[in-house]
Amino acid sequence: MEPRMLLKEVNPAAFTAMVGLEKFLDGASLDKKLKELVKIRASQLNRCAFCLQIHATDARKLGESEVRIYTLNAWRETSYFTPQERAALALTEAVTLVASNHVPDDVYEDAARHFSEQEISELLIAIITINGWNRIAITTGLTPPA
Repeated sequence: MEPRMLLKEVNPAAFTAMVGLEKFLDGASLDKKLKELVKIRASQLNRCAFCLQIHATDARKLGESEVRIYTLNAWRETSYFTPQERAALALTEAVTLVASNHVPDDVYEDAARHFSEQEISELLIAIITINGWNRIAITTGLTPPA
């Protein structure tokens, strides 16, 4: 399947702006594996196959286990994720699905128990950025490489 458009070619400035967010996140204090789990979980919710393939691959390269990647969609039903990771995943779901329930106080408060304000700000930017990439990939028809 051919993409509808390649944003990088059609609007390099917009693409560069998105890459700028990724560069910011590369220097953020959040654990790299946690950032990949957040990216995978948001991409699952948005059903973005392109981003799922990229971030599952990146998580493996960082040493993330197959079982945690495979069960991320059911993280609440497993014991594989730490309380801090659970708080980040709950926040990821709430922000990704913000139109459904906004971000409930208990979800934010749990995140605040596990992360500093600086870390929450970085987590929020990571969630917003992957949601942006998901929407770009889905809208422009990007599919994972064979």
